[in-house]
Amino acid sequence: MKVRIGFGFGVRTRLNDNGFGIVVDALERLRFDSLWLSERLSGESPDPLVAMAFAAGRTTRLKFGMSVMVLPGRNPIVLAKELATLDRLSNGRLLPAFGLGVADPHEQQAFGVARGERAAWFDESMRVLRAAWTGEPFTHHGERYHFDDLRVLPPPAQQHLDVWLGGIAPSELRRVGRLADGWLPSFVTPEDAARGREAIEATLAEHGRTIDDDHYGALIPYATGPVPDAVLAGLAKRRPDLEDPTVLVPSGWDALLALIDRFVAVGTTKFVVLPLVEPPSPDAWVEHLEQAAPILLARQT
Repeated sequence: MKVRIGFGFGVRTRLNDNGFGIVVDALERLRFDSLWLSERLSGESPDPLVAMAFAAGRTTRLKFGMSVMVLPGRNPIVLAKELATLDRLSNGRLLPAFGLGVADPHEQQAFGVARGERAAWFDESMRVLRAAWTGEPFTHHGERYHFDDLRVLPPPAQQHLDVWLGGIAPSELRRVGRLADGWLPSFVTPEDAARGREAIEATLAEHGRTIDDDHYGALIPYATGPVPDAVLAGLAKRRPDLEDPTVLVPSGWDALLALIDRFVAVGTTKFVVLPLVEPPSPDAWVEHLEQAAPILLARQT
């Protein structure tokens, strides 16, 4: 199994101007595996689709994905065309990852899908995306979308676009088993990852599907100093089942490496790391990445 480490910018990043390109160039030069962009319409983070296209145009090897892009509320045919185009123009470097969207009334209002309807929209949209990416004519008649003999061209450069999903709730794990090609949860422990994989594999067996052994990952936020109290309070609220929520956020490079090693021991091999406190400027970002590269990339195999 190949261990790979990429960087995520998160929904609070302010890399939304010319500084974005400076940091992308550093990720490429330092040979990190991938870049992951988050989506929040009401936040400072750049639009993931536009940002990925910008990153693809100035790099040749860096892969890029969304952590995550909201699917319910988007036209799946238009999105299929956009992502297939991006995959082709980047020579097959796209790592698509989708979600239902944050439980925020303003974000849900913007996408136009009620919270209780998001899962059904998501599942049908995924079926449409898969059909559109084949490059062959298809017919689909569901509750929301109706297409007869529709063909979307060109198909992606990758013969099969591997779709990554996250989440650790039972319903989310079942969705991964039914629809995904990879699992990328956040705010999880290695023990969560092991249990989640068991649940996913049970659903895979029910549906006669498989996920590659090296398509299990984790998004890991990390700190370079003490974890702020406000963050700890948020973690405790997010994961009330954990006695010590600091286990979700390693502090310092040694702690981050130790946590990665524990994940690898349970079969998790794809990692997206992101600093809990963002470097204050593009130059500070580059300095941070230059420090991180020899430490983290030594874990890649």
